[in-house]
Amino acid sequence: MRFENLNKMKGRAMMFLTLTMILACVNQKSMKKPKSEKTTMTVGFKVTNRGLLLSREDRGDEKTMSLLSDGTYRNTFVVYPVKNQIDSWEPIEQKALGQQPDEITFFDFEGFDLFLDSLKLLDVFNPYNEKYRPFFHFTPTSGWMNDPNGLVYYDGGYHLFYQYYPDSTVWGPMHWGHAISTDLVHWEQMPVSLYPDSLGWIFSGSAVVDINNTSGLGTIENPPMVALYTYHNRPLEDTGCDTFQYQGLAYSIDKGRTWMKYEHNPVLRNPRIRDFRDPKIIWYEELKRWIMILAVQDHISIYSSSNLMNWTFESNFGEGTGAHGGVWECPDLFPMQAGDTTKWVMLVSINPGGPNGGSATQYFVGDFDGHTFTREGTKTKWVDYGKDNYAGVTWSNVPKGDGRRLAIGWMNNWQYADKIPTGKWRGAMTVARELELVEIYNDYLLVSRPVVELQTLRGKEELLKPGIVSGEMEIKKVFTLPLEINLHFDTKNSSAMTFAERFGIILSNENNEKLQIGYDNLNKLFFIDRTGAGWDSPAKDFAGIHYAPYINNEPVLDMHLLIDRASVELFAKGGLVVMTEQFFPTKPFTSISLFSERGEVSLTEGVIWPMESIWNDIK
Repeated sequence: MRFENLNKMKGRAMMFLTLTMILACVNQKSMKKPKSEKTTMTVGFKVTNRGLLLSREDRGDEKTMSLLSDGTYRNTFVVYPVKNQIDSWEPIEQKALGQQPDEITFFDFEGFDLFLDSLKLLDVFNPYNEKYRPFFHFTPTSGWMNDPNGLVYYDGGYHLFYQYYPDSTVWGPMHWGHAISTDLVHWEQMPVSLYPDSLGWIFSGSAVVDINNTSGLGTIENPPMVALYTYHNRPLEDTGCDTFQYQGLAYSIDKGRTWMKYEHNPVLRNPRIRDFRDPKIIWYEELKRWIMILAVQDHISIYSSSNLMNWTFESNFGEGTGAHGGVWECPDLFPMQAGDTTKWVMLVSINPGGPNGGSATQYFVGDFDGHTFTREGTKTKWVDYGKDNYAGVTWSNVPKGDGRRLAIGWMNNWQYADKIPTGKWRGAMTVARELELVEIYNDYLLVSRPVVELQTLRGKEELLKPGIVSGEMEIKKVFTLPLEINLHFDTKNSSAMTFAERFGIILSNENNEKLQIGYDNLNKLFFIDRTGAGWDSPAKDFAGIHYAPYINNEPVLDMHLLIDRASVELFAKGGLVVMTEQFFPTKPFTSISLFSERGEVSLTEGVIWPMESIWNDIK
């Protein structure tokens, strides 16, 4: 933990605020440094400044920081001060400190001169203006983040919970981090919702609004939000026992702001199976019952319940079907309309075994009767062919008036997730996406598009001049990310000898690093080439050319690109083909070119929008 209120250890609900919000206020001139031994330091507060910034050493010793108000000690927090090197910076959140303190006193800090000397005012610190920090993708202020969890809409707010470890930038004891949005674009950081306890770490799960109060944990007038999640008991795992994962329940009666764990956890015990996790809960109206789908090794187990607490096994799905290159994780199940037909879609993430290596999410289309899921077809289908979209799930309780199936994924890959060079935070989410099911090519396929709300971030559009692209043609010499780009290419004569074998767009910088995104007309593949885009992982599994198959027989080929500081999301052919990839150049990309290889292609339409930051409220 970063800062821990020792007087409120049981709840610990205020801890995350100390990491994520911008606080009240320190006057640096009021710092009273003791003599050379620097065993203590007292910092006085004034309301005219924004706050105090502490340096942190990730593997540092624990020390105590005490708050005084009107001469009385109010709270004591644990900090991890710098002794040898500064690994990151942590803002102290005034709201989390309780009553406005007059002073902060650091006791017994002998040997921590670097920490005491590096104390700063918060006024000039912006955690969302760091190298590689996304402008319009959600990231935690600091620490490690992976799978999205508990996606649920309630009373005007889209809740995003996520796997979170606040004490490091690599995976560790999992918590549920929390953020809320009113528009799926701008996010408010919230306190950590679920902490590890004696039953284990808090792994992935889901959340629902129990509208009819079937659980009895709320009332009809104030229905509870209920979360089902996996407990991961690390000490039990270390004994070699297989029963170290089981399902727990927590609930909220204040619209998701605070959570209480069910006193009789776990609600579903482990039947002696390793990898028994990631419950996704849905309400099945025809049977008036809750359905839980659970990732169990290499398949999905389906359970049902009338009250979210007592669960009955129904069936299994997946053994011998679909991709099985790794363990199955983070499932989802929901109905979708394809024209006049209702089909059920099941998402299943797999690691490893993705189409371009490492992590990815496959999907199945079929029928569900409340007991059994039956798949149609045998072809393996992927939500996203890029290297960096994993564990995606959808929001529950989206209003019928909206009607969209909304999803978000973790923008990373387990091959290199704990090594990407992002500093004091690791892990970002994709943009929120709308899913659609279409019947095309004698099959049912998922279409993904960025939510329309993202268009509110667009700046003034810049139209590109149509014309022939031959070789590499610079269209914008100087730009600043992020950008949204729409391109349309004429492909009526794609079988002609003079038509380009490959074509698309290149981002580059003054260090001759480049990111190439395009279509291989010879081999009928979309591709993203990040071999020259800067950073590669120590295992050399980051840089590479990654592909998505698509035979284009139409007269127009479109590419819709969302390009943030260190990521690109490609939505091609109206969202039938999706690729999400990160990149980490040594210097920002500042030049854009169109390209064609071994032939020509015609650009018929193109537009570029600069994109605003979703964190503009943090100056």
